[in-house]
Formats: sequence, C-alpha cells, structure tokens
Amino acid sequence: MPETRSPQAQGSGLSPAAATAAGHLRSDRGSGNRSHGGTGAVVVPVLVVAAAAAALLVGLRAGGALAVAIPGLPDPGPVTTWALPVTRLLSDALATLTVGMLVTAAFLLPGDGPSVSPHGWLLLRRAGLLSACWTAAALASIVLTVSDLLGVPPQRLNTAAVVSFASSITQGRALLLQATLALTVAVLARVGVSRGLAAAAAVLALVAVTPPAFTGHAAGAGNHQTAVSSLVLHVLAAAVWVGGLAALLVIRRSRQIADAAARYSRVALWCFLAVAVSGLANAAVRLGSVAQLWQSRYGWLVCGKLVALVVLGVVGAAHRSRTLPAMRAGQRAAFTRLAAGEVVVFAATVGLAVALSRSPTPAVTDPVNADPVTELLGFPMPAAPTPGNLLGQPLPDLFFLTVAAVGAYAYLAGVRRLRRAGHRWPVPRTASWLAGLLLFAACTNLGVARYAYVLFSAHMAQHMMLSMLVPILLVGGAPVTLALRALRRPTDPQVRGAREWLLRALHSRPARVLTHPLVALAIYSGSLFGLYFSDLLGTLMRSHLGHLAMVAHFVASGYLLFWVLVGVDPGRRRVPHPILVLVHLVAMMAHGFFGLALMQTTSLLAPEWYVSVHPAWASSLLEDQKLGAGIAWAFGEIPGAFVMGLLVRQWIRDDQREQARLDRAADRAEARGEDDELARYNAFLAEANRRDQDRRGGRRP
Repeated sequence: MPETRSPQAQGSGLSPAAATAAGHLRSDRGSGNRSHGGTGAVVVPVLVVAAAAAALLVGLRAGGALAVAIPGLPDPGPVTTWALPVTRLLSDALATLTVGMLVTAAFLLPGDGPSVSPHGWLLLRRAGLLSACWTAAALASIVLTVSDLLGVPPQRLNTAAVVSFASSITQGRALLLQATLALTVAVLARVGVSRGLAAAAAVLALVAVTPPAFTGHAAGAGNHQTAVSSLVLHVLAAAVWVGGLAALLVIRRSRQIADAAARYSRVALWCFLAVAVSGLANAAVRLGSVAQLWQSRYGWLVCGKLVALVVLGVVGAAHRSRTLPAMRAGQRAAFTRLAAGEVVVFAATVGLAVALSRSPTPAVTDPVNADPVTELLGFPMPAAPTPGNLLGQPLPDLFFLTVAAVGAYAYLAGVRRLRRAGHRWPVPRTASWLAGLLLFAACTNLGVARYAYVLFSAHMAQHMMLSMLVPILLVGGAPVTLALRALRRPTDPQVRGAREWLLRALHSRPARVLTHPLVALAIYSGSLFGLYFSDLLGTLMRSHLGHLAMVAHFVASGYLLFWVLVGVDPGRRRVPHPILVLVHLVAMMAHGFFGLALMQTTSLLAPEWYVSVHPAWASSLLEDQKLGAGIAWAFGEIPGAFVMGLLVRQWIRDDQREQARLDRAADRAEARGEDDELARYNAFLAEANRRDQDRRGGRRP
C-alpha cells in the first residue's frame, strides 16, 4: 500500500519515516517521564536555577552592584535594582539554550535526507519557543535599562523616553537589534525542518548573541579593540559550549547521542580554549593590573569565574577520557550525571558573569580629567609616524589575531594530513597563504592600525593592503582545494560535516551569483565609491563594530574578485580568459578613476570623525586626504600588473592543455585509422588554401 502521512506529519514537513520516528519519540518521552526519567527531569532544572540565582546574588553583593542609594541622587527603586540583573541572566540563559539547540540540530545530529532528524525536529521546536522568550527578555531589558540610567522606576517611565533610548542610544539600539534577531530566529525555527534552514537559524542566533557585547564595560574600557573583540569571542564560544551540552541532555535518550557527543566534544575543546584566552584578555583590560585580582571586588568575581573554568575543564577531560567510551558501549547514565553536574556549574558561572557586568571595574577613568581623544579611540594619541612607530606600538585586536591564528593552524593541519596520507601539497601555495595571513595580522594589529584611526592616509594605505595584497596572497593558497582534499567524510552518511557544508555552499545559488565576474567587479569597485563618497565612512569609524565590518569587507570583496579572476579552487564559474582580462582591466580603470576623483575633491571626507581625532603634528586634513588619494591611485599598479601576468600565464597554459588534448585525440584517431575532428578541419583548411592559390594562378579549380 502507498505510504500516507498523518496530519501531524503533513503539518511538520517531515518525511514519513521521520514523522513515524517523531511519533515514537513522543511516546518514548512520555513513558520515560513516567518512569525513571521523571525525577531527573525535575531535579536538574531546579538545581540549575538555584545555582544561577545563588551565584547572581552572591556576585551582586560581593561586586558592589547592590550599593546603598545615596540620598539626593536619582534611584530607580528596588524593582529595577533586582529585575534588571535577573532579566539579563534570563536573556543570557535563553540565548545560550537557543544557540545550543539550533547548533546541535543542524550540525551535530544526523539528518533525514534534506530534513533534520526527529530529535533535531524536537530541538527546533524548543529553540523556537526559547527564542520567543528571549525576544521578550531583550525588550524588557530595554525598559529596565532606561529606568536604571534615568533613575526613574519603570512604572513612571514615559513611552517617548524608551523609544528614544532604543532608537538613538548605542546600548538601546543593540538591545533592540538583539530582540529583532531573536524574533527572526523564532520564526525560522518554526517555519520549516530543512537542515539548511536550521543552519541559517543557528548562524543568525549566534549573531544575535553579540550586539550587547559591543556596549557596556567593554566599549568603555581603555582599550576598545581588545576589550570588545575578546568579549564577543567569549560570549560566542560560551554560547556554543554551554548550549550544546544542554541540548545533548535534552536528547540523551537518542540512539545517536554517542556520536553527537563525540562531535560535540571536539567543538567543546575549541570553545574551552577560546573562552579561556578571551576571558583572560578581557579581564586584563578591565582589571588594569594583576594585583586587582585580590585587591578589588571585581577581581574576586573574576577569580570565581577562573575557578569555575578550571572545574569545567577537568569535567570536560573526564568526558573525553571516560564517558565517551562508556557511551559507545551503550552506557549513557554516566554521561547524563556528569553533564548535569557540568550544566549546574555553567549556570553558576553565567550568574557570576551577569554580576560582573553590573559591577564597577577597577580600571576606570576620571571623568573630569579624562582625555577626550583617548575616550574616543581607546588609546592615547600616537606620536608622529616613523618606520619604528608604524611597525611597533602594536594595537592588538583579539578578533583579527584569532582569525589569523586559526587560519594558519587549520591550513597547516590540512597540509600535514595530506602528507600523512602520502599526498604532496605545493610549498608555494602554503607560503602564499601564510604570507597573506601574516600581512593581514600586521595591518590590523601593528602600529599602522593606530594611525589608521587618526590619519586618512594611513587608513587608505591599510585599505589598499587589505583589499589587494592580502586577498591576492590568500587566493594563491587555494584554501578551498586543500579543505576538500583534507577534510574527512563522516562515517554516518546522514551527518553533514565541514566538507559537506563547504560543497553545498560552493554550489549554492548565492555562490553562483556572487562568483559572476560582473557581480564581483561591482562589489569591489562600487564599494570604493559607496564608502568614501557618502556619510558611511564617518559612521563606521565611530564604532568598533563598524571598524570590524570595514576590515572584513575590504578582505572579502578583494578575495572574491581575485578568486574569480585568478583562483584555482573549484566552485568558480568557467569564464573565457579574454573576458577575465577585460574584467580586470575595467577593475584597474575603476580603481584609477577612484583615486583621481578623490584627489580632485575639495570637501573633507568624514569630517565629524577626522576633525575630532586630528593630531597636532599632522598636516592639514585636506592635505592628508590628498595624500591618501595619491596612495589609492598609485597603489594598484604593481598588484594589478601581477594579476594581469597571472591571467596571461593561465591563458597560455589553458591553450597549451587544449592543444595537447587535441593532439592526443588526433594520435588516437590516426592509430585507429580514423579521421578525427581536428584532422578533418585541417584538411578543410588545406583544401581551401589550395583553391585560393589556384584562383590566384589563373587556373580553375
């Protein structure tokens, strides 16, 4: 008989097999709750809530966030004093659980064809509900934050004040953006069950975690770059680490739990390292000195988090050495008990983190004697530029350093895996990739990064290197080819590993659109005029998030164009070389025209930014701008000529390979006594030439 779907299966979008498994899943959950699983399902959440609440209360009192109100100063009242940290704790917990559920459903569990597995379907539905609650918590945080800032109880706030805060103030816009993204995640988690949609929801949930990290203590710290970037990495790694473990506890009765836990263990190890490094970097910025660890209340809370991190590291090692082998043998109880205890420690750590965000930091500036340039830049005004200052005086940014370090490690690990398998990888490609990452790290972390904030000419030099030199070197490394050859396929065909996701991305519709030569050219050339001949530059320069976006766009747009032109990785459109040469010539002409147009302009670019940070030792703003225009006009000559040489070289090699192929075909045809297409064409040309000579000689053919 033909297989039919139940109404529930039709509404969920699951395949018939998955819908049947989902029905068994519901019955298993019901029977499990009535038997031995009922006690654990109640005790663990109670312990988690109690640990988080206790850690939050102790942290607020120990950190000084519950100081007695001073008479005469505005006081928001007890409702805001207690509700704001609780709401932030709830928002962080909901965000973490949402991320964990979606990441596990999309990447850790096997699927059912194009759809998620039945347990993945369960995680998607729970993620949708959690994300909706996350939206409500973020909106409540907006109201309570306004009450806290104005010192007015929430019941006495007017709507105009809340709307103005959410639309005009950086912190309010961040919370509103988080609420909007969380609501979008809730919708995506409910509208379908495909693995691609689950992956998109997971990525969007990770993005939604980050907006508040760009405000608060980190944005006001003395080193914006290190403080903000380390905090963003910290919250992202912690969300995947904690949320993934909670999701595994939800599906602990799944048959695939052992394999999913093994995959999670590898991810958790990287998350542990990221949380440790980023947490130490962020604490160093906020504490100011090591002595503040025991001399300040804030340092006491940091010590508490360090102790919790050590405990979690020990538990993670126990998972890898003991519980994972036991799970493969069918013993899941040990994992459940240990993971439940780990989640309780995580909950207490999140409570301490929220208390830290409400506690005053030791490294504070005097608002009366504060340097406005330092407050704006995050570092004092640098001295006049010299070769030593440009290469020295580093301005470390943990985000860019992480990208460079992870990129180098992953590439070298892939090369090592190929060599162990007996395959060779060209040394020039490795050198090109590492040189590109080294130049990227130098441009974003050495002294030139400091001057790029205060001098338009230095910013333009950084832009040119990031959009031309760095992408050309990275494209020469052929990272996609290396990844496709080095990444292993999962043992379970229903699991999509990194290689499978990469192949899907290469063959996706957005990739086909972006790799069209005209689209890549428009993105690269159009962004030059769109950034500098509009108000966008000044807006992006005033925030660290905008600076990160600019650097990412410089590298990504350059990489896309040069990958389309001279890349050797699969996934590119096969475009005739004459067209690629023409596209490159147009790109060089657009680049030169941009430089000339910039040199001829008499109006200042981003005056609201460069007037505020203009050094006393520098030339006038317009002269520095013309210097930057000259750098933009002259910089593209050598890289452009190099790319043209590569294009011509590839063109010649392709012609040689095509000629060799035709020659082999002719040899095979001659050996078989047959006429091949090339031989017939040559005979036609010879006959036409003979006829032409006969006409010239006055003879009729």
